[in-house]
Amino acid sequence: MKTSSSLCLLISVAAFASGCAKKDTAATSAVPSPTTASAPVAAAPAPAAGPRTITIESSDAMKFNVTRIEVAAGEDLKVILKNAGTLPKEAMGHNWVLLKAGTDVNAYCAAAISARATDYLPPAQADKVLAHTKMLGPKQSDEVVFKAPTQPGEYPFVCTFPAHAMAGMKGVMIVK
Repeated sequence: MKTSSSLCLLISVAAFASGCAKKDTAATSAVPSPTTASAPVAAAPAPAAGPRTITIESSDAMKFNVTRIEVAAGEDLKVILKNAGTLPKEAMGHNWVLLKAGTDVNAYCAAAISARATDYLPPAQADKVLAHTKMLGPKQSDEVVFKAPTQPGEYPFVCTFPAHAMAGMKGVMIVK
């Protein structure tokens, strides 16, 4: 009898142990393994505030696709000019030139006509320019990063290639 009691006790302990082992295995298998689970990911820090980007397209039609830009005083800006045209730079180059408020656009562009050596940016009037891109040929782009003026007002922008501004390749940046 003693042997059968010991045997029963041994079987009970074995059954209990195997039952516990199954529970542990089941509990463990319900938890995804670290390699397959999508562990919580800490949020990446917010990117540092950079300049607001404004993309302007120019074309062989001598027009900017954006003719009015509203900005906050002192705002950091990046203007990207893309020349979507196909005509050679010598015949249909484009740039983007932001001038000081109150600048006589016609007088500036008249002076630019004779400034071919400096990509139609007249050196004698450099003090009137707040920002500009380089002169672009077909399918080229350029960008300029700058801080908007802090004084509210209207700041004209133009393409200084001869006759382009007169043909309508101009606009205004409104600083609020």
